[in-house]
Amino acid sequence: MPKVAVLAFPGTNCEYESVRACEAAGLDAEIVRWNEPDKLRSADAYFLAGGFSFQDRVRAGAIGAKEAVLDEVSRAADAGKPVLGVCNGAQTLLEAGLVPGLAAGHPLEMALDSNAHGYLCRWTYLRVENPTKSLFTTLYEEGEVVPVPMAHAEGRFTTGDREILALVEKNGQVAFRFANPDGSPADGNYPTNPNGALDDLAGVTNPAGNVLAVMPHPERASWLWQLPRELEGPWGERRRAYDGKARGLTERSELCPRQNPLSEAGPGRKLFLSLAAHLGVRA
Repeated sequence: MPKVAVLAFPGTNCEYESVRACEAAGLDAEIVRWNEPDKLRSADAYFLAGGFSFQDRVRAGAIGAKEAVLDEVSRAADAGKPVLGVCNGAQTLLEAGLVPGLAAGHPLEMALDSNAHGYLCRWTYLRVENPTKSLFTTLYEEGEVVPVPMAHAEGRFTTGDREILALVEKNGQVAFRFANPDGSPADGNYPTNPNGALDDLAGVTNPAGNVLAVMPHPERASWLWQLPRELEGPWGERRRAYDGKARGLTERSELCPRQNPLSEAGPGRKLFLSLAAHLGVRA
């Protein structure tokens, strides 16, 4: 079974839910601490989990990006291994220069700046773009709307060099954009674009598509029970359809053959299933 190293720094707080999301997709996930770089070398993929590494001192992700363990992650990324960074993990990947990763040597090219409206914890709607360009999105459809929650204060994709942004667009490195529930563009408008990100960017890859930095949390939308009842669109309708039908049911087992319908896969699961398929896991 392919092994995913879930990297945790001091202040990381999403490592356990990240492990469970990987395991639900058929992957073997193990938490690896920032001071255990030797444990990374045997991994098939890497997941930089969310949280507040090093208390977000200086800038979110800035200190973690300078740790020796990122040298191992960088070498693995350059060798083509999958690397996923969610929220604080995304911030770390940008600070380390792995995303957008346009120039040799991994210079800092884009930043995740402070939100235009401060810290926000709420559900967002992401539109999938260029799904065939990244190994993390192959099971999604172009234009598919994926509701996932966000919880950050510094998540605004930005750059002072518009040429970098143009290259990211040209290369098909945009994986997710903030959108309306029907998939129409957010056009920078709050609250559909909750943090003021340039061009509604919510997830960006490196040119090869094996490294993805995404600010909202797909691991927190891996099961249907994680979705709020008031969610708009097809996923909200599906969630509400099961109200009152799941009482007394649990996960399917030998003792309980009836599966709780709320334990079905949520909209974020496809990201991890895409990774699993890339690593050879059969659905």
